[in-house]
Amino acid sequence: MKKSTAIILFLMLCLGQQLSAQQNQSKTTPASEKKVMIVYGSDECHHCTDTKKYLKENNIEFVFYDIDKNQEALKEMLFKLKKANISLNNLSIPVIDKQGVIFTNDIPFEAFLKKLN
Repeated sequence: MKKSTAIILFLMLCLGQQLSAQQNQSKTTPASEKKVMIVYGSDECHHCTDTKKYLKENNIEFVFYDIDKNQEALKEMLFKLKKANISLNNLSIPVIDKQGVIFTNDIPFEAFLKKLN
């Protein structure tokens, strides 16, 4: 009797942990969640303001972080650039995080804008 009770309690504990893990996963990554493009730049940068204008005109959802005013965003941007093996020497902004793909404005600006679509 004690053995069967212990087995039942063990199975209930395991099942409870699986259900809890599934619930936590569904809360953090809902299937309907859409990734939004992140633009790191500065309000003082004409390429950054032109990029924001282009994204708005083309109805592309994005979040803009002004790295001059938001130090956490600057740190996040630098971390992503390092992780993507993008040199910080001669870095040009804006820096784009398009669903995990990181790129900068290091090509002719019109070609850069086409990469945003």
